[in-house]
Amino acid sequence: MEDRGPVFDGVKIGRPATGALIDAGYAAVEELPRDLTELLALHGVGPSAVKRLEEAREQRSGD
Repeated sequence: MEDRGPVFDGVKIGRPATGALIDAGYAAVEELPRDLTELLALHGVGPSAVKRLEEAREQRSGD
Protein backbone atom coordinates (compact mmCIF):
# COMPACT_ATOMS: atom_id res chain seq x y z
CA MET A 1 0.00 0.00 0.00
CA GLU A 2 1.22 3.45 -0.89
CA ASP A 3 2.11 5.82 1.96
CA ARG A 4 0.01 8.91 1.32
CA GLY A 5 1.66 10.91 4.07
CA PRO A 6 0.26 13.03 6.90
CA VAL A 7 -0.83 15.99 4.74
CA PHE A 8 -4.17 16.41 2.96
CA ASP A 9 -4.39 19.34 0.53
CA GLY A 10 -1.72 21.22 2.46
CA VAL A 11 -3.22 20.51 5.90
CA LYS A 12 -1.24 18.34 8.32
CA ILE A 13 -3.87 15.95 9.71
CA GLY A 14 -1.97 12.68 9.99
CA ARG A 15 -1.59 9.58 7.84
CA PRO A 16 -4.75 7.74 8.98
CA ALA A 17 -6.98 10.76 8.38
CA THR A 18 -5.36 11.53 5.01
CA GLY A 19 -5.86 7.96 3.89
CA ALA A 20 -9.48 7.92 5.07
CA LEU A 21 -10.31 11.10 3.17
CA ILE A 22 -8.64 9.90 -0.02
CA ASP A 23 -10.35 6.50 0.24
CA ALA A 24 -13.68 8.31 0.65
CA GLY A 25 -13.03 10.11 -2.65
CA TYR A 26 -11.97 13.54 -1.42
CA ALA A 27 -9.02 15.31 -3.05
CA ALA A 28 -9.26 18.85 -1.64
CA VAL A 29 -10.57 20.76 1.37
CA GLU A 30 -13.14 22.44 -0.90
CA GLU A 31 -14.68 19.03 -1.69
CA LEU A 32 -15.35 18.14 1.95
CA PRO A 33 -18.92 18.27 3.30
CA ARG A 34 -20.20 21.52 4.75
CA ASP A 35 -20.55 19.85 8.16
CA LEU A 36 -17.07 18.49 8.76
CA THR A 37 -18.20 16.51 11.80
CA GLU A 38 -19.64 14.03 9.27
CA LEU A 39 -16.04 13.02 8.63
CA LEU A 40 -15.77 11.59 12.14
CA ALA A 41 -17.63 8.54 10.82
CA LEU A 42 -14.58 7.69 8.71
CA HIS A 43 -12.12 5.35 10.42
CA GLY A 44 -8.93 7.35 10.96
CA VAL A 45 -10.48 10.82 11.13
CA GLY A 46 -10.62 12.26 14.64
CA PRO A 47 -11.56 15.55 16.27
CA SER A 48 -8.08 16.99 15.83
CA ALA A 49 -8.13 16.42 12.07
CA VAL A 50 -11.61 17.94 11.80
CA LYS A 51 -10.47 21.00 13.74
CA ARG A 52 -7.45 21.49 11.47
CA LEU A 53 -9.60 21.11 8.37
CA GLU A 54 -12.11 23.64 9.72
CA GLU A 55 -9.29 26.11 10.38
CA ALA A 56 -7.90 25.59 6.87
CA ARG A 57 -11.33 26.11 5.34
CA GLU A 58 -11.81 29.35 7.31
CA GLN A 59 -8.39 30.65 6.28
CA ARG A 60 -8.99 29.87 2.63
CA SER A 61 -12.42 31.47 2.59
CA GLY A 62 -10.91 34.61 4.13
CA ASP A 63 -8.38 35.02 1.32
